[in-house]
Amino acid sequence: MKAIVVRTPAGLDNLAMKELPDPGQPKAGQIRVALHATSLNYHDFLVANGAMPTEDGRVLMSDGAGVIEAIGEGVTEFKVGDHVVSCFFPQWSDGLPFDAVANFHDTPGDGIDGYAAEYAVRATTAFTHAPRGWSHAEAATITTAGLTAWRALVVNGQIKAGDSVLVLGTGGVSIAALQIAKSMGASVIATTGSDDKFERLRELGADHIINYRNTPDWGDHVLALTAGRGVDHVVEVGGAGTLAQSIRAVKVGGHIALIGVLTGFNGDIPTTELMSKQVRLQGLIVGNRRQQQEYVAALDQTSIRPVIHGSLPLEQLADAFRQQERGEHFGKLVVEW
Repeated sequence: MKAIVVRTPAGLDNLAMKELPDPGQPKAGQIRVALHATSLNYHDFLVANGAMPTEDGRVLMSDGAGVIEAIGEGVTEFKVGDHVVSCFFPQWSDGLPFDAVANFHDTPGDGIDGYAAEYAVRATTAFTHAPRGWSHAEAATITTAGLTAWRALVVNGQIKAGDSVLVLGTGGVSIAALQIAKSMGASVIATTGSDDKFERLRELGADHIINYRNTPDWGDHVLALTAGRGVDHVVEVGGAGTLAQSIRAVKVGGHIALIGVLTGFNGDIPTTELMSKQVRLQGLIVGNRRQQQEYVAALDQTSIRPVIHGSLPLEQLADAFRQQERGEHFGKLVVEW
């Protein structure tokens, strides 16, 4: 079967299409999936460019969507022909995070082979059903970005109608969070560095939009938009370079879901303001299988569909990463085959 692997030394120029052995038929408790799509995430980019080292020849990509071709003995959750989507932490079925989730040793596309391949044979716990009627490309956006946004707002944030949400930028997590927030009856303030993206954010329901390049102290602007109160939730994907502004923007007793490190890994934190506001700062990485099942169930009851910026074929995965690196996308970049 065809697959995209990363060679040592890692780098986008060292991604290669290889012919690998077919994984064969599933054993007891396993399913065989014909994969058709994956979506790009910052974690995948860090593995591909060598910032997060992995084994030479690792098959890339944590997100994978496809259709079940065969089931092993004892499998009752799935049947042949079901459309499925992968889990970021296949070993984390439910409950609170544990030691093995603190690293990526069992994460596809990092500690184990991922889904930039034609087929996969995995335990049933490595997949969930995809939303009804979604394309494989749409379903592939769930594993990392979609579930992260869901956990940030619904699982950890306990969002409710009338809440206010701040989302940063127009990447996959932020756009999914905007859509989830609006479906829950919340108001949304969105930031972007491009005036060209204002109209698209408005079309998705953003109530207020701030150009962070023109307004570097956007935390104060958020306070002004909320009559000095601040927002209930911040979906914080920037990290060190944006956290101070997010703390400024959140209300007393509010919630910040710390997800990304797009602006760097280290920085100053205004601890006095963090404490005086009694903010709940929750670090998180994606979520567990049960949360993904609940997210899919919610998607089946809504009209939400992921925003896909563009699609390339599998053999152009490196070019897709270069497009991601430029940061010009709105929503998700996907690869299909």
